[in-house]
Amino acid sequence: MVDTFDKLLLELERCLMGTSRRQFTDEFKRESVGLLASSGRPLSQIARELGIAASMLRSWRNAGDRGKAGSPPAYSSAAAIPPAGADLAAENARLRRENERLRMEREILKKTLRIFSEAPR
Repeated sequence: MVDTFDKLLLELERCLMGTSRRQFTDEFKRESVGLLASSGRPLSQIARELGIAASMLRSWRNAGDRGKAGSPPAYSSAAAIPPAGADLAAENARLRRENERLRMEREILKKTLRIFSEAPR
């Protein structure tokens, strides 16, 4: 999975180097919206960290919400609280997946920071 994030960051760096209009893959958009949904941080802060306009991230989020009309959000606070009598093994597996996702998000942010901290060539 780390290779996927490396590819996303390389694509972001490539987009920043050109003077033409930047284009982002659907995968990058999904990962960005996922980061927004799971981090609990303000949209403007995440957009700034990713090097994109807040309005762009907002439109990606809203486009995804339109596609899921009537369905609950993927990362709701109710999903974080296990129902009474929940199977401990299932809960443990869910927490391990969430932990892995959070590690990947942290790696994305660290790599993004490294890219934007480099001096221009």
